Amino acid sequence: MGGATGDVAVDAYHKYKEDVQLMVKTGLDAYRFSISWSRLIPSIQPHVMLFHFDHPQALEDEYGGWVSRKIVKDFAYYADVCFRDFGDRVAYWTTLNEPNVDVLGGYDTGHLPPERCSPPFGLNCTKGNSSSEPYLVAHHLLLAHASTVRLYRENYQDTIATRRALDFLIGLILNPLVFGDNPYAVKNNAGLRLPAFSDYESKQVKGAFDFLGLNHYSTDYVTDN
Repeated sequence: MGGATGDVAVDAYHKYKEDVQLMVKTGLDAYRFSISWSRLIPSIQPHVMLFHFDHPQALEDEYGGWVSRKIVKDFAYYADVCFRDFGDRVAYWTTLNEPNVDVLGGYDTGHLPPERCSPPFGLNCTKGNSSSEPYLVAHHLLLAHASTVRLYRENYQDTIATRRALDFLIGLILNPLVFGDNPYAVKNNAGLRLPAFSDYESKQVKGAFDFLGLNHYSTDYVTDN
């Protein structure tokens, strides 16, 4: 709000020691904090949200962000980058967070970014139209969602399944020889059944080959289950 960004915020991750000192000086006798479940037990499956009310300022400046149909193509491109770069570690994706709240808060009442509204529905907005923009934004959000789902189903859904199958068929042997560790998909699915390499074992196994021989007998088709 008001031009602020979440780039750094309070930066408690790096300044926790300074924060504790300030608490002591202030005379506080209690401090509530959160433990990150996903950091403490990282084997939990990540569930990634692609859009949580924050599109690039450059798109807002160029064509008004979600009020323009141009954002549908840009959102699909952004999703494509995420699927391509993180798809081997992420099995669950969500496209849009609370799209109805985004529509009403950002383009009707204007109390959420990008603070677009008009009287009498919203106050203190310098741009926007509460009578028309919420409908445009809702329409474009739906189109962006549909485009992203289609992109994923056509280009990535079976691709991820194929990669996982190859990790079990070939990567179980080849990955340790090349990288010194098992493939992520194998570790994630096999869990404690898969022995972990110690640092010493990893160094022994990594690079322990002069050439690779690959037998190809047939082609298999894989679908995700």
